[in-house]
Amino acid sequence: MRFLLTNLLVVVMVLFNLGMPSAFAEESSSLEPNTLIGQSAILIDATTGQVLFEKNPHEKLYPASITKIATGIYAIEKGNLDDTVTVSKKARREEGTRVYLEEGEKITLRNLLYGLLMNSGNDAGTAIAEHMSQTTERFAVDLNAYLKEKVGVTETNFANPHGLHDPNHYTTAADMAKISRYAMKNPVFREIVGTKRLPWHGQTWETVLVNHNKLLREYEGATGIKNGFTDQAMHTLVGSAKRGETELIAVTMKASTSANAYKDIKKLLDFGFQGFETKFIAKKGDSFSEVAVPGNTSVVTFTAKEDLYATVPKGVEPLVELKTDGSLSVHAGKLAISYPLLRHDPPAPAPATIFGDSESGNPHPLARYSVLIVWLGMNLFLIAYTFSRVQRNKRIRERSLQRRFY
Repeated sequence: MRFLLTNLLVVVMVLFNLGMPSAFAEESSSLEPNTLIGQSAILIDATTGQVLFEKNPHEKLYPASITKIATGIYAIEKGNLDDTVTVSKKARREEGTRVYLEEGEKITLRNLLYGLLMNSGNDAGTAIAEHMSQTTERFAVDLNAYLKEKVGVTETNFANPHGLHDPNHYTTAADMAKISRYAMKNPVFREIVGTKRLPWHGQTWETVLVNHNKLLREYEGATGIKNGFTDQAMHTLVGSAKRGETELIAVTMKASTSANAYKDIKKLLDFGFQGFETKFIAKKGDSFSEVAVPGNTSVVTFTAKEDLYATVPKGVEPLVELKTDGSLSVHAGKLAISYPLLRHDPPAPAPATIFGDSESGNPHPLARYSVLIVWLGMNLFLIAYTFSRVQRNKRIRERSLQRRFY
């Protein structure tokens, strides 16, 4: 039997997870995998995690500097941003893109993160890793464990903090989308990757850092995140943008040129904003209720375990129902999915006492019988007592008459 859903302010669907079937996205799809240059790509809703488009999302590829997304969120969550970091010789001599740190230079962890995420400083990545875990090798172990625990990645293994080539350093577009979605929930991370320009006061280098992510200057509503390149990885890019209440995250990997990587991301984001929107469903604790059993007035209440959002295809009205198993069922086009709610059973009736019902105040039948027995007993006692008095008075009168005759 289907249950009626109550207490909803809006009639829409509930949140999706990252494993949502891609067939749902195809309903309003005007984007084909072969129109993207990158070998692997994915588009998700940053709020719900719903997959809107994908191309070879689970193919393991080299990430290059988008690795720094993971390094950045790890350092923010596990480190103290006000810590002073002393730059090592190894960090000073790191190859590739740098912020030109000097050996022995002292710099805050916060500033290193700007150098890492805005300017893609490999030297900043090594300095962060050594500060957090003493060595870059140990840092890789800690980072991988963190990503599995906090993000739930299953297709990733990082061997260093910056993404310089290593045969054992790989990930997938699907995992990078998960990592980026998790990172963008952190306000410090979001602020850093969204910063376009920042004065930089190094020990031997004064400049203004300009964020390497061109999306921040070229795409409406862009909020981040990070680009990368090595000869083996080719061009990688993770981009995010927000319009209205909808924020999307797109990933492309192994694109032939930087320009093609940005074209891929813009196509993905355009596709998402044209076809979908994020809707608020219910706050954590909002309740939905129905009778426990037909014919029984007891009510079972179900509450949302968290704030609920949904990525809805534009122009499609979803059907939302409370099912008998306590789940929230959602149908929108080809979509058919359900989400569990927290069940609250009606309070059990209080056990009856010997002499009455403590809740209703009605006397128990045994109590009524006890009163009747006591009443009958008292009446029998009064009858016996009265009979005894009559008999006693009769005997007194008889003795009195006998004395008169004698």
